[in-house]
Amino acid sequence: MTIPSDNPSTGGPRDTEHPYGSGPTGAFLTALGNSSWQVPLTAGLAAVALGVCVLLWPTATLLVVAVLFGIYLLVSGVFQLAGAFSTHVPGQLRVLSFVTGALCVLLGLICFRGPAQSLLLLALWIGFGWLLRGIMLTAVALSHHELPARGWQAFLGIITLLAGIVLIVEPFRSIATLTLVTGIWLVVLGVVEVVHGIQLRSRIRHLTS
Repeated sequence: MTIPSDNPSTGGPRDTEHPYGSGPTGAFLTALGNSSWQVPLTAGLAAVALGVCVLLWPTATLLVVAVLFGIYLLVSGVFQLAGAFSTHVPGQLRVLSFVTGALCVLLGLICFRGPAQSLLLLALWIGFGWLLRGIMLTAVALSHHELPARGWQAFLGIITLLAGIVLIVEPFRSIATLTLVTGIWLVVLGVVEVVHGIQLRSRIRHLTS
Protein backbone atom coordinates (compact mmCIF):
# COMPACT_ATOMS: atom_id res chain seq x y z
CA MET A 1 0.00 0.00 0.00
CA THR A 2 1.43 3.34 -1.03
CA ILE A 3 0.93 6.50 0.91
CA PRO A 4 -0.26 9.40 -1.25
CA SER A 5 2.25 12.19 -1.48
CA ASP A 6 1.49 15.59 -0.01
CA ASN A 7 3.49 17.23 -2.77
CA PRO A 8 2.55 15.83 -6.20
CA SER A 9 5.32 17.68 -8.00
CA THR A 10 8.15 16.08 -6.02
CA GLY A 11 6.59 12.92 -4.59
CA GLY A 12 7.64 13.87 -1.07
CA PRO A 13 6.02 15.56 1.87
CA ARG A 14 5.05 19.19 1.61
CA ASP A 15 7.53 21.70 3.02
CA THR A 16 5.54 23.59 5.65
CA GLU A 17 8.41 25.95 6.39
CA HIS A 18 8.80 26.96 2.73
CA PRO A 19 5.34 26.54 1.13
CA TYR A 20 6.42 28.59 -1.92
CA GLY A 21 9.71 26.78 -2.46
CA SER A 22 13.20 27.11 -1.01
CA GLY A 23 14.59 29.43 -3.69
CA PRO A 24 15.03 33.20 -3.34
CA THR A 25 11.53 33.96 -4.67
CA GLY A 26 9.92 31.28 -2.51
CA ALA A 27 11.77 32.47 0.58
CA PHE A 28 10.59 36.02 -0.07
CA LEU A 29 6.94 34.97 -0.50
CA THR A 30 7.11 32.76 2.60
CA ALA A 31 8.51 35.60 4.72
CA LEU A 32 5.85 37.91 3.31
CA GLY A 33 3.09 35.47 4.22
CA ASN A 34 4.42 34.74 7.71
CA SER A 35 4.44 38.46 8.53
CA SER A 36 0.71 38.69 7.75
CA TRP A 37 -0.14 40.18 11.15
CA GLN A 38 1.93 43.25 10.27
CA VAL A 39 -0.32 43.98 7.27
CA PRO A 40 -3.55 44.79 9.20
CA LEU A 41 -1.58 46.51 11.96
CA THR A 42 0.23 48.85 9.55
CA ALA A 43 -2.88 49.42 7.44
CA GLY A 44 -4.91 50.22 10.58
CA LEU A 45 -2.38 52.75 11.82
CA ALA A 46 -2.29 54.38 8.38
CA ALA A 47 -6.11 54.53 8.28
CA VAL A 48 -6.30 56.15 11.73
CA ALA A 49 -3.63 58.70 10.79
CA LEU A 50 -5.39 59.59 7.54
CA GLY A 51 -8.78 59.76 9.25
CA VAL A 52 -7.47 62.15 11.90
CA CYS A 53 -5.82 64.32 9.22
CA VAL A 54 -9.05 64.50 7.23
CA LEU A 55 -11.13 65.35 10.31
CA LEU A 56 -8.68 68.09 11.35
CA TRP A 57 -8.65 69.56 7.83
CA PRO A 58 -12.30 70.35 7.07
CA THR A 59 -11.39 73.07 4.52
CA ALA A 60 -9.40 70.72 2.28
CA THR A 61 -10.12 71.03 -1.43
CA LEU A 62 -11.52 68.23 -3.55
CA LEU A 63 -8.15 67.74 -5.24
CA VAL A 64 -6.32 67.36 -1.90
CA VAL A 65 -8.87 64.87 -0.57
CA ALA A 66 -8.70 62.92 -3.83
CA VAL A 67 -4.92 62.67 -3.58
CA LEU A 68 -5.05 61.60 0.10
CA PHE A 69 -7.58 58.89 -0.53
CA GLY A 70 -5.80 57.86 -3.70
CA ILE A 71 -2.68 57.22 -1.62
CA TYR A 72 -4.76 55.34 0.95
CA LEU A 73 -6.34 53.08 -1.67
CA LEU A 74 -2.93 52.44 -3.22
CA VAL A 75 -1.41 51.44 0.13
CA SER A 76 -4.47 49.37 1.03
CA GLY A 77 -4.32 47.62 -2.33
CA VAL A 78 -0.63 46.83 -1.95
CA PHE A 79 -1.31 45.34 1.50
CA GLN A 80 -4.08 43.19 0.02
CA LEU A 81 -1.71 42.00 -2.70
CA ALA A 82 0.77 41.10 0.04
CA GLY A 83 -1.99 39.30 1.95
CA ALA A 84 -2.61 37.12 -1.11
CA PHE A 85 0.68 35.37 -0.32
CA SER A 86 -0.20 34.78 3.33
CA THR A 87 0.20 31.17 4.37
CA HIS A 88 -3.00 31.20 6.47
CA VAL A 89 -5.23 32.24 3.55
CA PRO A 90 -6.86 29.31 1.69
CA GLY A 91 -5.47 28.78 -1.79
CA GLN A 92 -8.76 29.41 -3.58
CA LEU A 93 -9.16 32.76 -1.83
CA ARG A 94 -5.68 34.04 -2.64
CA VAL A 95 -6.94 34.81 -6.13
CA LEU A 96 -9.78 36.89 -4.65
CA SER A 97 -7.34 38.75 -2.41
CA PHE A 98 -5.03 39.42 -5.35
CA VAL A 99 -7.87 40.64 -7.60
CA THR A 100 -9.39 42.95 -4.98
CA GLY A 101 -5.94 44.31 -4.15
CA ALA A 102 -5.25 45.03 -7.81
CA LEU A 103 -8.63 46.74 -8.20
CA CYS A 104 -7.96 48.91 -5.13
CA VAL A 105 -4.63 49.94 -6.63
CA LEU A 106 -6.45 50.82 -9.86
CA LEU A 107 -9.09 52.85 -7.98
CA GLY A 108 -6.33 54.64 -6.10
CA LEU A 109 -4.69 55.62 -9.38
CA ILE A 110 -8.04 56.82 -10.73
CA CYS A 111 -8.43 59.08 -7.68
CA PHE A 112 -5.41 61.05 -8.88
CA ARG A 113 -7.24 61.94 -12.09
CA GLY A 114 -11.02 61.83 -12.56
CA PRO A 115 -12.48 62.73 -9.13
CA ALA A 116 -10.50 65.99 -8.95
CA GLN A 117 -13.51 67.61 -10.63
CA SER A 118 -16.31 65.44 -9.22
CA LEU A 119 -17.38 64.85 -5.63
CA LEU A 120 -19.61 61.97 -6.75
CA LEU A 121 -16.79 60.11 -8.50
CA LEU A 122 -14.49 60.46 -5.51
CA ALA A 123 -17.12 59.03 -3.16
CA LEU A 124 -17.77 56.18 -5.61
CA TRP A 125 -14.10 55.25 -5.97
CA ILE A 126 -13.54 55.22 -2.22
CA GLY A 127 -16.79 53.33 -1.68
CA PHE A 128 -15.98 50.67 -4.25
CA GLY A 129 -12.52 50.28 -2.76
CA TRP A 130 -13.98 49.63 0.70
CA LEU A 131 -16.72 47.41 -0.76
CA LEU A 132 -14.20 45.15 -2.51
CA ARG A 133 -11.98 44.93 0.54
CA GLY A 134 -14.94 44.17 2.83
CA ILE A 135 -16.10 41.36 0.54
CA MET A 136 -12.62 39.84 0.48
CA LEU A 137 -12.09 40.00 4.25
CA THR A 138 -15.54 38.59 5.01
CA ALA A 139 -15.22 35.79 2.44
CA VAL A 140 -11.87 34.68 3.85
CA ALA A 141 -13.16 34.75 7.44
CA LEU A 142 -16.36 32.84 6.69
CA SER A 143 -14.77 30.16 4.51
CA HIS A 144 -11.73 29.34 6.67
CA HIS A 145 -12.88 28.20 10.12
CA GLU A 146 -9.36 27.74 11.47
CA LEU A 147 -8.22 31.24 10.50
CA PRO A 148 -6.39 32.98 13.39
CA ALA A 149 -8.40 35.91 14.83
CA ARG A 150 -11.27 34.92 12.51
CA GLY A 151 -13.93 36.81 14.46
CA TRP A 152 -12.10 40.12 14.30
CA GLN A 153 -11.46 39.72 10.58
CA ALA A 154 -15.14 38.98 9.94
CA PHE A 155 -16.13 42.05 11.97
CA LEU A 156 -13.61 44.20 10.08
CA GLY A 157 -14.90 42.88 6.76
CA ILE A 158 -18.53 43.62 7.62
CA ILE A 159 -17.97 47.21 8.76
CA THR A 160 -15.67 47.84 5.77
CA LEU A 161 -18.44 46.53 3.53
CA LEU A 162 -20.97 48.80 5.24
CA ALA A 163 -18.66 51.80 4.90
CA GLY A 164 -18.37 51.15 1.18
CA ILE A 165 -22.13 50.87 0.77
CA VAL A 166 -22.69 54.15 2.64
CA LEU A 167 -20.28 56.03 0.39
CA ILE A 168 -21.77 54.53 -2.78
CA VAL A 169 -25.46 55.19 -2.03
CA GLU A 170 -25.19 58.49 -0.10
CA PRO A 171 -25.44 61.60 -2.31
CA PHE A 172 -22.92 63.92 -0.64
CA ARG A 173 -23.64 67.61 -1.15
CA SER A 174 -20.28 69.06 -0.15
CA ILE A 175 -16.66 68.10 0.27
CA ALA A 176 -16.92 68.96 3.98
CA THR A 177 -19.64 66.32 4.50
CA LEU A 178 -17.70 63.72 2.54
CA THR A 179 -14.50 64.33 4.50
CA LEU A 180 -16.38 64.16 7.81
CA VAL A 181 -18.07 60.85 6.99
CA THR A 182 -14.98 59.23 5.49
CA GLY A 183 -12.77 60.53 8.30
CA ILE A 184 -14.98 58.93 10.96
CA TRP A 185 -15.15 55.66 9.01
CA LEU A 186 -11.37 55.64 8.59
CA VAL A 187 -10.75 56.03 12.31
CA VAL A 188 -13.26 53.28 13.16
CA LEU A 189 -11.87 50.91 10.52
CA GLY A 190 -8.30 51.70 11.53
CA VAL A 191 -8.91 50.97 15.22
CA VAL A 192 -10.62 47.65 14.42
CA GLU A 193 -7.82 46.71 12.03
CA VAL A 194 -5.12 47.49 14.61
CA VAL A 195 -6.92 45.27 17.14
CA HIS A 196 -7.22 42.57 14.48
CA GLY A 197 -3.48 42.76 13.79
CA ILE A 198 -2.67 42.45 17.48
CA GLN A 199 -5.06 39.51 17.88
CA LEU A 200 -3.64 37.84 14.78
CA ARG A 201 -0.08 38.24 16.06
CA SER A 202 -1.00 36.78 19.43
CA ARG A 203 -2.88 33.87 17.85
CA ILE A 204 -0.08 33.02 15.41
CA ARG A 205 2.50 33.07 18.21
CA HIS A 206 0.28 30.77 20.28
CA LEU A 207 -0.14 28.33 17.39
CA THR A 208 3.56 28.26 16.51
CA SER A 209 4.57 27.73 20.14
